[in-house]
Amino acid sequence: MLTGLWGCEDVIDLKTETGPPSLVVDGWITNQAGLQKIKLTKSAAYFDNSPAPAALQADVWVEDDQGKIYRFEDVKSDGNYLWQPADADSALGAIGRSYTLHIEYEGESYTAQNEIKRIPTIDSLVFTHESWPVTPENGPKDGFIAEFYARDFEGTGDCYWIKPLRDGKAYKNNPVYISIAYDAAFSSESPTDGLIFIQPIRQSLTIGELFEDKDLVGLELLSIDEAAFNFLSRVRTEASNGGLFAVPFSNLPTNIKSSGGKKVLGFFGASAVNRVEQRVDANTARPRRAR
Repeated sequence: MLTGLWGCEDVIDLKTETGPPSLVVDGWITNQAGLQKIKLTKSAAYFDNSPAPAALQADVWVEDDQGKIYRFEDVKSDGNYLWQPADADSALGAIGRSYTLHIEYEGESYTAQNEIKRIPTIDSLVFTHESWPVTPENGPKDGFIAEFYARDFEGTGDCYWIKPLRDGKAYKNNPVYISIAYDAAFSSESPTDGLIFIQPIRQSLTIGELFEDKDLVGLELLSIDEAAFNFLSRVRTEASNGGLFAVPFSNLPTNIKSSGGKKVLGFFGASAVNRVEQRVDANTARPRRAR
């Protein structure tokens, strides 16, 4: 219930339907060595701001296209189902291979399929001196723009997810800032197949504030399929719908199917990953571009 909005004396009673909870799947496997995680929760009412309840006691496994099974265990009973390799150098995923997620939960079977696509090399990461007219809230007025260079493969339909890093960790990890590319641009409608990524994507590492000298900056470049590209695009759009009277989160697309037609939310992704990190060096950074 909202009262006293902008001095208005009317009472607005917002009634929302609370349907049966649905399984929510957050799973993304990669070709990187080490632990892999699939998180299972249950959906809650739209205005319920409490943490999503974990989906416990599920059977979770991934099967590759050669029939090998990778079992995920909820070790801490918190809904985080983990696959731990036998040694630190072993990876679950491999480029060109297909994977099927299987979940057995509360009498229902859920499946999803994905393939780990090819990933280009990150050729370089460069920094350019920059000065903004106004000092941002959380950063310097004078600093550096980060920009990576990579070339899309020839052949249309390659999709990518660009994840900025700072000090070795995900940076500005907010869905509003999701950076994705179709071939080397923003969408399939751009004639950029086989070209170097366009500048706005190359510079999408710099979000709302400039970097400083000696900062450790980097990115992960992930290959994704077209379904994942569309899913992430919708996530970004929905996350940008801010404000009281904005369109509420609609049901996002999903690649997960249930055996009995039960509603399921979330996505199962698979990616190859290239990663690069580099410290900002004021002495070797490019000069500020002329306006």
